[in-house]
Formats: sequence, C-alpha cells, structure tokens
Amino acid sequence: MDNGVCPSLFPLHRSKTIHLVRHAQGIHNVDGDKNYKAFMSPEYFDAHLTQLGWQQVDNLRKHVHSSGLIKNIDLVITSPLLRTIQTAVGVFGGEAYSDRMDILPLMVTNAGNSDRSAISSLDCPPIVAVELCREHLGVHPCDKRRSISEYQSLFPAVDFSLIESDDDVLWKADVRETKDEVAARGMNFMNWLFTRREKEIAIVTHSGFLFHTLAAFGNEFHPLVKKEISSHFANCELRSMVILDRGMVGSHCSSTNFPGKIPSGLDSPSDVAADGKKQEKESPNSLHRD
Repeated sequence: MDNGVCPSLFPLHRSKTIHLVRHAQGIHNVDGDKNYKAFMSPEYFDAHLTQLGWQQVDNLRKHVHSSGLIKNIDLVITSPLLRTIQTAVGVFGGEAYSDRMDILPLMVTNAGNSDRSAISSLDCPPIVAVELCREHLGVHPCDKRRSISEYQSLFPAVDFSLIESDDDVLWKADVRETKDEVAARGMNFMNWLFTRREKEIAIVTHSGFLFHTLAAFGNEFHPLVKKEISSHFANCELRSMVILDRGMVGSHCSSTNFPGKIPSGLDSPSDVAADGKKQEKESPNSLHRD
C-alpha cells in the first residue's frame, strides 16, 4: 500500500459490535442536572423515567426500527435499575401485550409509575440484567436498586439469572465508588462481553459508567478519538462501536470457521512441494519405478 497504512487483521470471532445507550430522563435528572446535591434526596430511590423520558424512549425505538438495527441485535444487556430496565424494554421490546398471549410480558402495565401499557416479549431480542454495568455505586439513593424479586414481578420476561443476590449488596450508604473503581468495573464488563457468543449487543446503562469506562478503554487511542468516544452521553443517546478482543479473552470459535483437511492427507505449501520435486529430478540417486 502506497500510503503506508496497513490494515489490522483479527479473527472474526474476536470482534463485537456494541450499541451503547444511556437511559432516558429519570426523575432524578430533572433536579440533579441543575443541582448536584439533589442526587442525595431519598425520594429519588431507584429513580424511574419521567414522561419526557418515555417520549425519548419512543423516539429511540422508532430509530432502531426504521434503521433496521433491531433486526441485527442478538442480545440486550441492561443495568438492573428501574430507569435502565424501562428504557431497555421500551426501546428494544415487542409491541403492546395482550392477556390473550401465551408468553410472559417484558413489562406489566404501569410498571414503575410509567403510566404505560404492558409490553410484549414477542419478536424481540432477549434482555438480560447485569450488575457490572450499573451506575456509580454508593451514597446516591437514585443508584440503589430494588430487590430482584420485585423487578421480576414488574418485568417478568427480563432475565435476572446472572444476578446472585436478591437484595442490593453492592450499594453502600456511606461509601461512594472512586472513578478508578468504576473504570475498572467497566473494563471487567468489556472483558465479560467477549465470553458471550452474541456478535451484536445493545447495552443500556448510565452516564457515569459510560464516561469512566470509555475514558479508560480509549487510553491507546489518538486524543481526538478518545475525546469523541468518552464524551458524556445525552439521555437516550445511542452510539454504535466495534470492539476488538486483542487480549484474546473470548474462548469460543466463530461458527463459520471450518477445520480443513477433511478428508485428511498429505499437505505441503506449494513452494515447499515444488522445491521437493525439483530436488528429486536433480538427484542422481533418485529411484524410478514402472
């Protein structure tokens, strides 16, 4: 190549396309964005979406359907907090749910003071809750989750099986995670993604988690690229990225790989085979059989 730029080659199964989504506007954002101290208010415990937030969900839902993105997503991962689960099921879930359906709904009617009809789990990617992508842990009541059993009653078809404790044992009233701890948790989450077989994954999470994770994730990038990927997300913003598993964390092989040599037999590179034949012709001790 004349321009001196060489493409990097990685096995197909060592890359994933991820669609990062910050939750829609929560009730804590209204006052908290004006005054940071408002995040300390107990009334914002596990904050739910505002009506404006649900309008943001509707607009993003239209986008993922009109762009065809919904057809490509193999899995949706959500932080197990009310505002992120509401955003995940609202954007990536099925249509309206009817009691006549023989499947579980993703969300029951008016879940989390949503004033919304039930949402079906039909014809949508699976949605899984994962603790690793939660918001900055500790001190702020809006970042403390409910019990998993309570969420399961509100979101019956969401998969909570990866969460070990029913109660929130990660959030502490008097200890707030450091920025470095959030970033380290984010990197663990990114590494965990490569243990999944799904190729295209949507992740519904939080502003602080996204900012600190992407800032750490982009340390090897050009400063302009790092600035672009780690800038703060707006409510219900979606950004799509491709990530490469340079650390070879993923252990599974691509489903399209084929081992070759079936059936097995002698196999040499063409230049080695040609040299061997040439030497055979030139050797005076070569044996010839009729």
